[in-house]
Amino acid sequence: MNAPRGRLIALEGIDGCGKSTQARLLADRLDAVSTFEPGATPLGASLRTLLLGRDGDPVAPRAEALLMAADRAQHVADVIAPALDAGRWVVTDRYSASTLAYQGYGRGLDRAALESLVGWATGGLRPDLAVLFDLPVEVAASRRRSDGDDRMEAEGLAFQQRVADGFLAMAAERRDPWLVVNATLSVDEVAAVLWNAVETLAGPGGLS
Repeated sequence: MNAPRGRLIALEGIDGCGKSTQARLLADRLDAVSTFEPGATPLGASLRTLLLGRDGDPVAPRAEALLMAADRAQHVADVIAPALDAGRWVVTDRYSASTLAYQGYGRGLDRAALESLVGWATGGLRPDLAVLFDLPVEVAASRRRSDGDDRMEAEGLAFQQRVADGFLAMAAERRDPWLVVNATLSVDEVAAVLWNAVETLAGPGGLS
């Protein structure tokens, strides 16, 4: 018999919110595939340099959105979809909502056009659970080393606030199942909240 399809959990939020740490912890506890965007595939690694590097030429907002879509399309094809089809759970550090938050709310690109682009790039694959790590932008900035900021992180607080507001707006719409976590809590407290939500998603006996 074929294994039941796995579940996709996408962790979202502004840079410095702690989602990368929680992605590793959750994937380890679930024995899930742990992955990230952008850059999880060989093609994606090249695109990540173009997208986040600060030494190259400026990237126009529409070009940025298209590069993100290319990274995600390859990510789904090479990593996410094969794992789900094999019955594995997948925890990804960023997914589709990041495009809508950063290129939509952050850059001001048309959201409907971005939603169509994201849907096409993913083949319509949506997360079974999207988790937003809600943290004030000033706190997130203080957690990062300013000299190590990538191009997105270096955009400044006003940009980061637009992105944060966008994430909260999408979570409030609940087009996908969303969990909003207070990311000012300790690592262990956040992990406990996240694990409770995952147990609920799995259902009775789902993680046994």
